[in-house]
Amino acid sequence: MMFEKETPASVAVQRILRLGTGFWGSKALMSAVELGVFTELAQSGPLDLIELSVRLGLHPRGARDFLDALVALKLLARGIGGYCNTPEAEQFLDRRKREYLGNLLLMASERLYPSWGSLTQALQTGLPQSEANGGGDYFNRLYSDPERLRLFLQAMTAMSLRAGSALATKFRWNRCRQVVDLGTAQGAVPVELALAHPHLTCYGCDLPMVGPIFEEYVRSHGLEKRVCFLARDFFSDPLPQGDVYILGHVLHDWDLAGKRALLAKAYSALPVGGALIVHDTLIDDERCENALALLMSVNMLLQTPGGFDYTARDCIGWLREAGFCVTKVDRLAEADSMIVAIKE
Repeated sequence: MMFEKETPASVAVQRILRLGTGFWGSKALMSAVELGVFTELAQSGPLDLIELSVRLGLHPRGARDFLDALVALKLLARGIGGYCNTPEAEQFLDRRKREYLGNLLLMASERLYPSWGSLTQALQTGLPQSEANGGGDYFNRLYSDPERLRLFLQAMTAMSLRAGSALATKFRWNRCRQVVDLGTAQGAVPVELALAHPHLTCYGCDLPMVGPIFEEYVRSHGLEKRVCFLARDFFSDPLPQGDVYILGHVLHDWDLAGKRALLAKAYSALPVGGALIVHDTLIDDERCENALALLMSVNMLLQTPGGFDYTARDCIGWLREAGFCVTKVDRLAEADSMIVAIKE
């Protein structure tokens, strides 16, 4: 079958329409994770349409189109034996695997997807469209429901695990003894550091209700003697002693005054020669290339009272204001980069 050559206009139309309907594919992936499609296929091996539909509880009307859409999205493959996972889905979307990303997608489906439906309102009012819209302390409100808390912390592990693994190799940990992860969530980063460097003692700081979930995660890795939880509000409580502080996916939660206050507090608490490592999804300095980081900042508008993402140049300026000497900016994993600052 012959097709006419695409014109620049037709390419532009397709690009715009792909962007405009991009949420179709996003929600198909989220629903597949909710239904357990990838975990089921990882356990069973290939399944035909009828068997897979029965196991997942899919109605016949939409099952074939839904599963074939996952094939077109390169998440499933279809062969003589039926549907099976692609290698990427097998590695990252089977809930039994350590690198499982599904908890992040489940959190996105439950919390982020609905709030993005109110983006226009947020842009017009400047108000978040999440738990933060009710006023009061955002994280205490977010953490008030035990199931929502667990899902959020597991999602942060999915977001931080590979960055933590990369961080273990991209800093000179041989000079350190005590590492403190501020806003630690489930403890993915201190666990990765402790696994890679047996001489380190690692602490995770977060609000008190996080403690049991943190400790459960640490026990699952057999590290309870070297990775400990410290219940802290890092704005109102003193920071614990440490050679290195880590702020991973934390600084973007706060407005400018909060960012500056946290960096100044870290500087005051560190010993001379101590290091602060900030890692986040950094916006490019020209603010025109890294769409993911810019959209992450829009997400902070939707989720938090005053949070926003930032460029490396922005962060270096705040760190120098606090008194730090910035020694390194480096890519970690995927979208994450780190900035290393030293108290001289």
